[in-house]
Amino acid sequence: MKQEIHFVTGKGGVGKSVIAAALALKKSREGKKVLLVELGDQSFYKDFFDLPDIGFKPTEIRKNLSIALWTGEACLQEYARHLIKVDSLAKLFFENAVMRAFINVAPGLPELAILGKVTSGPRQHGPALPFDVLVVDAFATGHFIALLEAPKGMAQAVQFGPMGEQSRSIDACLRNQDLSKYHIVTLPEELPVKEATELLQRLKAEFSIEANLVVNKMVQTSISEAELKSTQNENSDLGKFAEYLEHQITHQKEMWDKAQEKATSMKAIPLFFETDAWTLTEKVGDSL
Repeated sequence: MKQEIHFVTGKGGVGKSVIAAALALKKSREGKKVLLVELGDQSFYKDFFDLPDIGFKPTEIRKNLSIALWTGEACLQEYARHLIKVDSLAKLFFENAVMRAFINVAPGLPELAILGKVTSGPRQHGPALPFDVLVVDAFATGHFIALLEAPKGMAQAVQFGPMGEQSRSIDACLRNQDLSKYHIVTLPEELPVKEATELLQRLKAEFSIEANLVVNKMVQTSISEAELKSTQNENSDLGKFAEYLEHQITHQKEMWDKAQEKATSMKAIPLFFETDAWTLTEKVGDSL
């Protein structure tokens, strides 16, 4: 089976991590072996799902669903151990002061190491990653563009040799939409929609990528417009709530229409009033 890679991004605070977890859970319930990947030093899911610990190596948390936390340096160290084969030599390599200084200042190297690992399955290069689907809870919008630009930048800077060759291979994998899928999460609000649609256009212009737009926390109600207006006439808290609800529904419709002018693929996720993390994730997954 061909490995799928899903990148989930969006402005901070729009719920991208929950959407990423929901997508991963949905795929795992379809019988696929899924790895949910967090990027960075700190885990959101450890507290969200009340897990004992999350590290670099995948940990299974549900049937067919594993989770891992990756940093650029950890990915680079694993790749070096894979190439050098001798663990003590790889350790010596990374403990060298000159090498550490190079890793810290080399532009795009941590991002390249992360993407090299994420795309290692389809490229058949690097340590084995035996999963059918990778769902990456990626960086927020600004850093996400920097992440995707890293392979192209490195390929231009290093045009010959293994580094240039692998950078071009990673870049090609990211642009192959049979392999790599992109989901931009937003809320039906002015600033998140603006940032999300700008990212949509930038991905299209710079990478020829068509991303899916996920509009999270959409208020959905079976109450008709006439019933809302009728209730507003009541001089009560219920009347004030009906007025607020009508305003919210009208505003989110305006935001949906504005986003639809830029997006070719959109999905609405309802606002769920759910406090249990797994129940919320399952409900969001059912809506994807």
